[in-house]
Amino acid sequence: MKSIIALITPKKGTNYLIEGTSLRNALDIFKVHKFSTIPIVDKDGKYLRTISEGDLLRYVTSLPNFSMLLAEKIPIDAVESHRPYESLSIDASIIEVTSLSLNQNFIPLVDDRGLYIGIIKRKEILEFLIENRNLSLKSK
Repeated sequence: MKSIIALITPKKGTNYLIEGTSLRNALDIFKVHKFSTIPIVDKDGKYLRTISEGDLLRYVTSLPNFSMLLAEKIPIDAVESHRPYESLSIDASIIEVTSLSLNQNFIPLVDDRGLYIGIIKRKEILEFLIENRNLSLKSK
């Protein structure tokens, strides 16, 4: 049986924002990569949260005089996340990963220090489940 480690897209293969990144930079990344959500890490690489394009839209539309020039001065930290994205430890079970994937299109993974190490995409989980359809996911 494949472990969840085989399902991971490593950090270097993902896009993420570093706290303090400007709102302008975040908007550009969302636009170029066509993301709907993206993880945010601190300067030491610890996973903080995930932000969505909806969060950005809510924030931008709340500003009376929004401009891209203004967006260069606003740190992404000012934008509130309305829907929490839970992260899991690298030691998480396939049951935990599968359960969480019901509500998230990817799962941020952290090591035992809380450092962001990558993601598991819902697509990878579904492919795993199809390949291992005889696997029992019930807790014993």
